[in-house]
Amino acid sequence: MGIVIYMYREIGGKHHFPHVHVDYSGRKAVFNIATAELMEGNFPRREKKLVEAWIELRKTELHTNWNKLNVPTGTPSFFKIEPLK
Repeated sequence: MGIVIYMYREIGGKHHFPHVHVDYSGRKAVFNIATAELMEGNFPRREKKLVEAWIELRKTELHTNWNKLNVPTGTPSFFKIEPLK
């Protein structure tokens, strides 16, 4: 679908809530994991709805990855999450 969703280690970063970064056709956005809400950026309506649906379906996995990546010490770990099909 051309939507790329990613998460990375941001200890002390600007966003202090669990979130994902999303890229689509040169547009970038940040979505809150807890609410699936668009928090930053501008996204086309159809793709926004797809990302929101995916977050709702994968919320537990996303929170697990967030917790693994944002441990203050040690090497961060994570796992790939199934895409929306």
